[in-house]
Amino acid sequence: MQRKQTAGTFEEDIQKSLAVLKNGGVIVYPTDTVWGIGCDATRDDAVNKLQGIKLRNGKKSLIVLVSGLPMLERYVREIPEIAYELLEVSDRPLTIIYPEGRNLAAGIYAGDNSVAIRICKEPFVNVLIDRFRKPLVSTSANFSTKPFPSNFDEIDPALLKKADYVVRYRQDDRKQYRPSSLIRVELSGVISIIRD
Repeated sequence: MQRKQTAGTFEEDIQKSLAVLKNGGVIVYPTDTVWGIGCDATRDDAVNKLQGIKLRNGKKSLIVLVSGLPMLERYVREIPEIAYELLEVSDRPLTIIYPEGRNLAAGIYAGDNSVAIRICKEPFVNVLIDRFRKPLVSTSANFSTKPFPSNFDEIDPALLKKADYVVRYRQDDRKQYRPSSLIRVELSGVISIIRD
C-alpha cells in the first residue's frame, strides 16, 4: 500500500537522496520521462556502481540530467547554436547528444567523447539537482536488455533492492511514461534524430 504523498515526504526524499548521492550511492527516482536509476554524474566510482547494478556494458554511454542552461554550459565544451533553438521549441522531454562533454565521469561519454544531456522539467529532480549542485545520471530503472518501466509499479523489485535509496515521491503515479526524444547535434548545425 502506497503512502499518500505530502510536502514532508518530498523534503524527506530530497534529504535522503542528497545523503546517498554525496556518498557515491545510487538512487531510484522519478524523472520527466520514465523512472530512472541514477547517481552523481561526475564520480567514476558512482557511475561504475550504477553500471554494475544494471548489469550493463560499461561501453554504452549514459544520459545526464541538468536543471537548466547554466549547468548545461558547465558540462558541454561548446553548445551548437541549433541546440538552443531546439531546447526553446521542444514541447516534450528532449535529450540532446552534444559533440563534446567535459567535467563528467569517464563512463558517461560515448566513444567519440559526445555526451547526452537533458534539461529536466520534473520539479523533484530540479530541486535535487539544484541542492546537489551537480548533474545526475539518468538511465531507465531496469536491468540491461529488459523493458523500461513506464511507471513505478513496473520496476523489478530485485533492482529496487540494489539501490541505496528509492524515492517515495510519485510512486503512486499510474500514468504511462516513455523515454525522451533523442537528437544529436553537430557544431555545423547538422541534426540527426536518434529516437523520436
